[in-house]
Formats: sequence, structure tokens, C-alpha cells
Amino acid sequence: MKKMMLKTTLGLAVTLASSQLFASGFALNEQSISGMGTGFAGRSSSADDASTVFGNPAGMSRLKRQQVTGGLAAIDASTDINDASGSRTGSNDGDMVPFTAVPMGYYVKPIDDQWAFGLGVYAPFGLITDYENGFQGRNFGSKSEVKVVTFQPTVSYAFNDKVSIGFGPTINRISGQLESALTLPAPLPGTDGNVKIKGDDIGYGYNIGLLVQATDTTRVGLTYHSKVKYKLEGHTEVTPGAGVPAAFLRNGRYDASLDITTPESADFSVTQQINDAWTVYAGSTWTRWSRLKDITVNNDGVTAAAGGGLAPALVGTITEEQNWHDTWAYALGTSYQLNKQWVLRTGLTFDQSPANNTDRSPRIPTGDRTIFSLGAGWSPTDDLTIDVAYSYLKEEKVNVNRTNRLGQSYNAEYENSANGFGVGATYRF
Repeated sequence: MKKMMLKTTLGLAVTLASSQLFASGFALNEQSISGMGTGFAGRSSSADDASTVFGNPAGMSRLKRQQVTGGLAAIDASTDINDASGSRTGSNDGDMVPFTAVPMGYYVKPIDDQWAFGLGVYAPFGLITDYENGFQGRNFGSKSEVKVVTFQPTVSYAFNDKVSIGFGPTINRISGQLESALTLPAPLPGTDGNVKIKGDDIGYGYNIGLLVQATDTTRVGLTYHSKVKYKLEGHTEVTPGAGVPAAFLRNGRYDASLDITTPESADFSVTQQINDAWTVYAGSTWTRWSRLKDITVNNDGVTAAAGGGLAPALVGTITEEQNWHDTWAYALGTSYQLNKQWVLRTGLTFDQSPANNTDRSPRIPTGDRTIFSLGAGWSPTDDLTIDVAYSYLKEEKVNVNRTNRLGQSYNAEYENSANGFGVGATYRF
């Protein structure tokens, strides 16, 4: 049962893997619609609009007019679950990710020839998964909803027309609600109960970037996004199923805490202008997912007298190994300036999964992924650009093989895919 409980709280820390948004682990890529069109190749070197506040804050030096960029990315995910087995009976529909939207917004104001100021609001991590009520693996996670929202004030400084730097502190708020089924092992009596976790916190970090115009046609960018430490504090609600004797487990509400650190990442990219029409982008991103060695959840005040004889074992201090590893993502993209009004984009991305075959769970049924992207930008005037993008994600098949200390198990093969749609606009004034 400790394993079951941890799978519930794990969603507070591991926020997006099973939601199939377009980055590995629980990171989101959806901070720029123009970048989405090239598969986020050239994210730290392109500096096409105000979304460079996230992509590379040094890129604000290239924006010579005050501007606002906003957008919305929507994700339609699908999962095929095959060859499922386990200690419980139930369904395996795989329809656990609702249609999901990710907003973003940025503002950049050039101050003089050297300094620029910017603001950004975006989502670097997030989750929503909701398995059907009779999901066979419900003891290992049934519902998860987590949101991380970041506010980033930013400044950039241009040493000359070749080299600029940028820096922005980040204020990050994380909140989450997680649920799992609670089932006592046979021969103990009772039907499915429920465990619900809620928690939130605010953490602080920073983004820093360097942008170099190496030649008249080649631009190189490097961006570092710092780690952010959180201590989520909230509560755990335990509801036993019908027929569970109070001597074993009773209704309870406990103060809960979870320490988690979202990982740092470094993005290096190159933008190469081939001619007046064609531009090529390439990039790689390293993410330090190896920080996630284990998850430890502490529930205060759990005693046999207060919660029933099994309460300390079920909802006390819980630890589970994760042993994630660092990952690399690689992207290659192009844009074609069709005419003054239209630019067309495409990109291809390969992204590693940080999860290993031993510790992969129903909440994190993710594998290495390949992403194909298309996009376009339409500028009806010099002041306005409207961007649209589409991405298709396909993951390798992966296996989930979980068994907890009470002998409850769930085994299945997962195959994930997703369609992503994005629309945004930039207004210059």
C-alpha cells in the first residue's frame, strides 16, 4: 500500500509525463508558437518575437520595437494500452488525458541601443490525467492535476551589435491535486476507497542567456534555466471503502509535505540564414533529470489510534526510488519566407525519456519520442504577425510492470501519441 500511496503523491512532483505534451519528463515545450513550428529548433538563437524572454533573454536585444506576444497551445493525446494484467480487474481505455490548453504571454520594451526590458508568463511544467473509474491500475494512480505558472521579469544588455546577454529571475507557483484508489489486500474486507492529495508552494529560480552574431548569416545562442526547489505543503484525505472496519482504517485528514526540485536545463542552438528566403535552425537541450532519485512524502499525525491500525503503514512516511537519468533532445528545423506576408516553418525533434524500464509507472508511461512540426506566420502589416503551428508526437512502445509491498500489481504495454495545435500573435508598437 505504500507503493499505491506514493503513486498518488508522485503526480505532485512528476507533473507532465503522462499528459503527452511535447517535452520529456514533466517539462513543457509550449512557450512559443513560432518556435513550435520549427520543432523548437533554434529556440535560443532565433529571437523572432517577444517569446525570446523564455527562449533566450539575450535575444530581446534584437527586438528594436516594443511588442507583445501571446498564444495558446492545445494538446489532443491518445494512448493505447495493451496486454494488461494485474491483481485487480478493470478496464484499460487509455483515454486518460483530456483536451489540454497551455497559454503564454510576453512583453518586451527596448530602452536604448543597449538595454531592453521584458516580462513573461508561461507554464514550464504541468499535468492533467484522469483515468476511467474502473481503470485496472487505479491503485497506482487514478487522477492527477498539477499546474506550474512562472512569472519572469527580464533585462538584456547588448555589448555591441554582435554579443548580448540576458537575465531574468523566475517566480514559480506549483499546485496539485492527486487521487488514487485505496484497496486493502485480500482477505481484508471492503471495497475501493480513495486517497486525495492537495498541495502548493512558490519557488524561485532564474534564466540566463548569451546570444552571439558569429557572422552576418550565423547566430548562436545558449540559454540556462535554473533548478527550482519546492516544498509542497497541503493535506492528505483518506476515505476507506464500504465495508472496511474502522479498526483497520478510518476517514482521516493529515498535513502532508513533499520536497521536490525541478531540474535545470541548457539549450544550445544555431540559426543559419541560407539566403533571403531560407533559414535553417538546429538545437540541442540537456536536462538534469537525474535529480529525481526518489520521492519522499511525509504525512503528519498518522497514528493507529487516530486513523486505524493500518494507517501508519498506509499513509505515514513514504519513499519510492525513481532513478531518472539526464536527457538530451535534438531538433532540426527550417523556415521559408514565401513573400513579405508569409513565412512557412517545419521541424523534426528527437527527445529522450528520463524514465527507466524498472521504475516506469502508469502515471509516467512515457518513452523516447519523435515529433514532426509544421507552422506558418502571417504578417498582414508591419505591426502584426499571427502564428499557427501543428505538431505530431509518436512515442516508442514501453512496458509498465508495477508491484507494491502488499502484492498488488499492474502490468501493461503503453503506446502514446498526440496532436498539438498552436495559435499566437505578436503586436509591435
